[in-house]
Amino acid sequence: MMAMGRRIALLGLGAVLGGCAAKQAPPIQHYALGMSRAEYRDYTGAKASPCDSEPRWFSDELTAVNGLLGRFVRETEHAQDPKSLDQPQHLALLEEGLRTLPPVLKVHEGNLKALQSCDFRRTGAFPDLAKLGAERVKEARGRLAMGPQVQAAAALREAQQKWREEAPAREEKARGTWCSKSPQVGQPDLYFARQSPDGHTEWLFCDGHVVDKTGDGEPTLLSPQGISKAERRRVQPKKYLDAARGYPTEEMDREPTSVPAPASEAASATEG
Repeated sequence: MMAMGRRIALLGLGAVLGGCAAKQAPPIQHYALGMSRAEYRDYTGAKASPCDSEPRWFSDELTAVNGLLGRFVRETEHAQDPKSLDQPQHLALLEEGLRTLPPVLKVHEGNLKALQSCDFRRTGAFPDLAKLGAERVKEARGRLAMGPQVQAAAALREAQQKWREEAPAREEKARGTWCSKSPQVGQPDLYFARQSPDGHTEWLFCDGHVVDKTGDGEPTLLSPQGISKAERRRVQPKKYLDAARGYPTEEMDREPTSVPAPASEAASATEG
């Protein structure tokens, strides 16, 4: 009976210690960013302290997240450089980080802060881990903070490329909308106007005439090839020039200069 009582007491003590251990060791979180992987524990979220954990485990967790953050910063370095061959991959990783990294940064920063209360904070690799971790968090937050601007620049370049590629289709659609099937030479029916990024402007007329203006120069009327002398006599340049001057500038076909800013997690990335 005495032996049985001792075993029951030991089992009871084990249950108590097991309960304490469960509180002290939050579940492992698995995180992936691009090709990087890391495992960590959210001690603050679980109202636990890493000081009560196995130091070796805690060291491994800090090392893993520090390494992931370092790779993230390196592999997003060219996200805003359209001349770099790595730009598409770096931009994609930055966008992924904007969506998923802020909560991990918050946990990692909390773990680094909690480390300062641990008796083992000055032992082994912990001093270096703490210093490197602070640097990595700062670098990652800085990279996330510039994310929306990088995304907007990339979106603008894409919109400008699309504008150039679709220019012939827009012109043809306008011609089909505003011009008759058999336009008469000498009728200044203006159907389309475009302004290039360099300031060159063209006003296109259904009969093939074009009013051309470069920079601050005076607009000039250009006649299409192949018109007869009789047709030329019907052309009154002033009417074409007046039509061009009266065309609403806001309706001109222009290269986009801005795009709506993409939604992101940047605000949460810079908290704290």
